[in-house]
Amino acid sequence: MEIYTSNSIAETEEIAKEIAKRLTNGGFLALYGGMGAGKTAFVRGLVKALCPECLDLVHSPTFAIVNEYRGNNIDIFHFDLYRLTDEDDLYSTGFYDYIEQGGVTITEWSELFENELPEDAIKLKIENVGENVRRFTLC
Repeated sequence: MEIYTSNSIAETEEIAKEIAKRLTNGGFLALYGGMGAGKTAFVRGLVKALCPECLDLVHSPTFAIVNEYRGNNIDIFHFDLYRLTDEDDLYSTGFYDYIEQGGVTITEWSELFENELPEDAIKLKIENVGENVRRFTLC
């Protein structure tokens, strides 16, 4: 277990850059954390590190369910599982097909579908512990 602390969006992006080094094609990152924890800001930093040509596309996939960032060297599939209610909903998003494509898959609200995550998923808990302070726990 590794713990990081961020006091700003810039620091959050630096933490994301560090964690991005662990992700390659076929990688899976499961994010945990409540509303306003900083999940999307973290993903922006991750995309900046892995797929900088896609940076302008990064936003929360809350209404789209999944955002695709197709880069020159890597594809990133960014899921927001919050509005899904069951495995049928998850299946209808193409979730399992995305995983098989070999890009990096990132899920927000991973706790809602814990049993559907790959066994080798990297898990990152993001907690809001102060006005601008976030704690990242990597498992």
